[in-house]
Amino acid sequence: MYRYILIAFLFTINLNATDKPYVLLISFDGFRWDYINRGITPALSEMAEDGVYALSLRPCFPTKTFPNHYSIITGLHPENHGLIANNFINPATGHWYTMSDSNAVRDTNWYAGEPFWETAERNGITTSAMFWPGSEQYGKFNRPTYVKNYDHYMPYYDRVDTVISWFSLPDDKRPQFVTLYFHDTDSYGHDYGPNSLEINESIRRMDRVFEYLVEQLEEIAFMDSLNIIAVSDHGMNETSPERVIYIADMLKSFECGLFDSGPVVRVHPKENEVDSVYNVLKKNEKHYRVYRKEELDNHYHYSKHKFIPPLIVVANMGWSLENKASNEVTRYRFGYGNHGYEKDHLDMHGLFVAVGPAFRKGYKTGTLWNIDIHPLLCKIFNLSQPNDIDGNIDRIGFILKGN
Repeated sequence: MYRYILIAFLFTINLNATDKPYVLLISFDGFRWDYINRGITPALSEMAEDGVYALSLRPCFPTKTFPNHYSIITGLHPENHGLIANNFINPATGHWYTMSDSNAVRDTNWYAGEPFWETAERNGITTSAMFWPGSEQYGKFNRPTYVKNYDHYMPYYDRVDTVISWFSLPDDKRPQFVTLYFHDTDSYGHDYGPNSLEINESIRRMDRVFEYLVEQLEEIAFMDSLNIIAVSDHGMNETSPERVIYIADMLKSFECGLFDSGPVVRVHPKENEVDSVYNVLKKNEKHYRVYRKEELDNHYHYSKHKFIPPLIVVANMGWSLENKASNEVTRYRFGYGNHGYEKDHLDMHGLFVAVGPAFRKGYKTGTLWNIDIHPLLCKIFNLSQPNDIDGNIDRIGFILKGN
């Protein structure tokens, strides 16, 4: 009897054993780089000990969710892939791209660059996405084979179960590249701040979900075949209702488009008033910096795209910019944490942990850049990366085994 059990066990292992690379890319939205150091993430910490653990993952500017998820998957700065913010306008048409508009997020005309799932599918590699900005595009060649359209209220364990079901498919249908997304730490970071009891409970909750994922992968004997890359799109900084700057009050004598609020406001004056508006903002410059679009070239990489307006206002860390007049706002609209600030400030940096057959073991490194994840994926799958991306394998390839 035991001999038959052993044979069945070995058969299960052989069924799942493969020389093909498999990658699960997990995003814990808003999971700041130092959350893993709080002593409340045993599952993620074990992964960091076993595999590759980076000090932090540097996002792109602006340090927002949609721009950075698409930078991770394309290897491009937002000015080159087109998602310049979570919500933005095409000034030529007046059409808006917003995260909550399903028609907009599925319209391929908003996107440039080649997401990794497109690179992979073009090379005969099956891919799937459990929620990732850009994965719902209507274009046949712009989306993975298996896609779950975003459902904010889908339970976390159901998301994991869906991924497990994909990895349990027969070999000829099983995806080799899969994305998985959780929003919890971003939501609680916004509402309560990055130093709250509530965010700590969110961190614990996400660690338990990750532990469940590992248990399920072990249950289907797939853990040893899989490369797991856990990242976050950005960090979180503590904010306060007492630290708000009303940009609209300064510019009430001008007819300006004021787009977005919080850490960044994009300012679109009339063409003949750009200098005047800039001078007013410069004169009142306190707890923020105002930039002409062309000044954001080399450091911010935020000047080339036609949707970026002439002037950009960036708040100092912990401060917020309001695009409405002070007499129009009856209650401060933000919570106690936010992101979108300078990409080089550590509070804006996220998590990077990776483990699996492709990665070095027990290896710690400094800060990595999120635009380099795309060429890293190309290297793992032995694919030629698209031309003219901003990511560089030389900045990250050393974390792979044999490098």
